[in-house]
Amino acid sequence: MKSDSENKSTGDTTIIRGAACYDCGGRCPLKFHVKDGKIIRIEGDDAVESEQLRACLRCRAYRQYVYHPDRLKYPMKRVGARGEGRFARISWDEALDTVAGELKRVKETYGNAGIFFMAGGGYHGSLHSGRNALPRLLSLFGGFSTNYGNISSEGCVWAVMAQYGTVYTGNSRSDLVNSKLIIMWGWDPVKMISGTDCSYNLMKAREAGARFVAVDPRLTQSAATLAHQWVPIRPGTDTAMLVSMAYVMIKENLQDQKFLDKYTVGFDKFRDYVTGREDGIAKTTEWAEAITGVPAAVIMQLAREYATVKPAALMDGMGPARSAMGEQFTRCAMTLAAMTGNIGIAGGSAGGGLMNIPIGHMFRAPNIGIPRNPLEAGGKSVRGSLDLQDRLIARVHSNKIFDCMLSGKAGGYPFDIKFLWSCQSNYLNQLGNTNKSAKAMHMPEFIVIDEIVMTPTARFADVILPVNTPVEKNDIVRPWPSGPYFLHVNKVIEPLYETKSSFQIACELAPRLGIDNYNDKTEEQWLRAFVKMAPDMAQEITDYDKFKKEGIHRIKLEKPIIAFEKEIADPEHNPFPTPSGKIEIFSRRVAEIGSPGVPPVPKYLDTWESRNDPLVAKYPLQMVSPHPAARAHSTLYLVPWLREAHPSRVWLNTRDAAARGIRDEDEVMVFNDRGKTVIPAWVTNRIMPGVIAMEEGAWFTPDAEGVDRGGCPNVLTRDEYSPGGATAMNTVLVEVKKV
Repeated sequence: MKSDSENKSTGDTTIIRGAACYDCGGRCPLKFHVKDGKIIRIEGDDAVESEQLRACLRCRAYRQYVYHPDRLKYPMKRVGARGEGRFARISWDEALDTVAGELKRVKETYGNAGIFFMAGGGYHGSLHSGRNALPRLLSLFGGFSTNYGNISSEGCVWAVMAQYGTVYTGNSRSDLVNSKLIIMWGWDPVKMISGTDCSYNLMKAREAGARFVAVDPRLTQSAATLAHQWVPIRPGTDTAMLVSMAYVMIKENLQDQKFLDKYTVGFDKFRDYVTGREDGIAKTTEWAEAITGVPAAVIMQLAREYATVKPAALMDGMGPARSAMGEQFTRCAMTLAAMTGNIGIAGGSAGGGLMNIPIGHMFRAPNIGIPRNPLEAGGKSVRGSLDLQDRLIARVHSNKIFDCMLSGKAGGYPFDIKFLWSCQSNYLNQLGNTNKSAKAMHMPEFIVIDEIVMTPTARFADVILPVNTPVEKNDIVRPWPSGPYFLHVNKVIEPLYETKSSFQIACELAPRLGIDNYNDKTEEQWLRAFVKMAPDMAQEITDYDKFKKEGIHRIKLEKPIIAFEKEIADPEHNPFPTPSGKIEIFSRRVAEIGSPGVPPVPKYLDTWESRNDPLVAKYPLQMVSPHPAARAHSTLYLVPWLREAHPSRVWLNTRDAAARGIRDEDEVMVFNDRGKTVIPAWVTNRIMPGVIAMEEGAWFTPDAEGVDRGGCPNVLTRDEYSPGGATAMNTVLVEVKKV
């Protein structure tokens, strides 16, 4: 079969090249078989001249999402109590007139700060994404309030900006084959997809002889497939083990001191902390064992192995960073990467959690045509400072959106939320303390939600606007996180029912708001403009028509991308983008913040709801909420094939289950002071004692007594964030009992 062939007809079936753009870690080229205007089959990548970008079960079940009977089909207005889920059909004219009228009313009554826009990661196109189209509209309308803080990675982002000064800290996944040791620390790439090409290259690395070690409370799908050694560790204590590994290296003189002297600043201060010179506590392996539950001998063995086997890749995941002191884990992982001299070399890893490469990455997408939000004019950019207080101009942290709805200015927030636009976010389900969030959704005077299906968040709308799936529009998509390639999302079928794209909605709202300069291009002119105005795309894509026809542009690299290769090879001419021009193990910018929660060198800091919290007497189990295999967060939750392949279960260790009289498949209640959820148990030794796991994204489905019947872990989590901005979803104490 010819690679990257053009769209073509076979008999009465047409094959159209398109793509998936969920908020998982992949972006997959797909072949859609269309007959009589309907998708009848989906195939993955068929490239033969280059490495295939193989789709997982999410993409293969995609048509069940497109044709799900619960698709939102037409605009609706609320006719019952808010949150009750009772709606009546209305016309698009009535819906848009109502939304425009409410926007103008709130602006006149409260000012633009009363308009709050929140968008999640449901869709990542360039043109038709509401994350792009609607902020442009609202900026032209005078501005809006919004949130900051990426739910998945904010702790990692803060850490890499403090230590490296950039978010591009990853190597090409094809470089993994050069590693002799790969440590998967809180990283489950087989399930969460850390780049479409990641699992394939991990298998190649194992076949080439790399040794794999998995550090995680669970024997994950990746660990079960790849790891030679599994190291169970208590949630929230990963930094303590990393610090203790540093202690072993220092005491045995195993660190790469030449590398540290040449490329870093502040190692002496970190060494003082590790050895106890600073606080009188030596961070020995015995010290770490008491905290982490990992035997001292195991910590010592891994420290020696990582220090002496080269090249080695410490792949620190974002899961441990989504905790109450998550950025300390990421900073410490980067520090160990420097101590072992594995930064900037083939087969190594700079750490940093994000693992992004700079070519093709979605972070590189320019905000074409989007003026700066007038409410933020003159202020610092969201990424312009490590001090989170500098971001509170027209923003609130993501995990505090609903607290802001409840208390507003009276609670110390910069605005009161009067008009809420929720753009395919389902944040009610995906942020902390869902029961509290449900109460907060009664506070705004008006809520408009654009969505594909009736999510738990959408049930609270006053007006619902039905939007397309990606196969119903043309667009351009960038990969996440590993690339390097670009995807053209070709329109596969005509829009179903009365659905529109977010861009179409914005275009039709603009004149109703008195905005006459919103759109001056056709869809194709916009897409061509995106290609021309994005430097990396303009350099690569010289034939747009070919790009559109083939659906993908693969960037051919002479060799894998190695993060900081130039900085290490020639530091004089290629300094790190930090104030010192070096890797900042000690950060003066962090020191100037003056907060004990963000020390200038990475440290282990205990947290609320740890095993040391007195609350453990009441709620003795720690809960983690990892990414699911069958969903992209809460997207695709309704797809029958996926629910059958991976039903929602709570992982419970055999010892903990026996102590509670729980057997496999029993219905159990997981609870704490914030909420209760009922879910079947999976009794297994693939999770360590004292820890349970519930995969995030299961839909909040409360019964008449307020007990969630959907297995949503966020009825149990806190709506708090770490000092570096991480949403602390993996710092939770709970109890479990048989129903």
